[in-house]
Amino acid sequence: MFENRIRDRRNELGLSQTKLACRIGMAQGTLSNIELGKLQAWPKVRKNLAKVLRLSIAELFPDGYLNK
Repeated sequence: MFENRIRDRRNELGLSQTKLACRIGMAQGTLSNIELGKLQAWPKVRKNLAKVLRLSIAELFPDGYLNK
């Protein structure tokens, strides 16, 4: 499992999965799998998520190896 804070931060900002997925150009199902830790986000996706969610990549993905 890949740990991330996407769901928590998305909820803090009042965004649905569908809205967030749309903003970063991704399918909602893919975002769901990333949120659940079933799928690792590519570096570009991590960067886009961090930008939209207004967090650093390290804050969003606390597992150190994912931040490279």
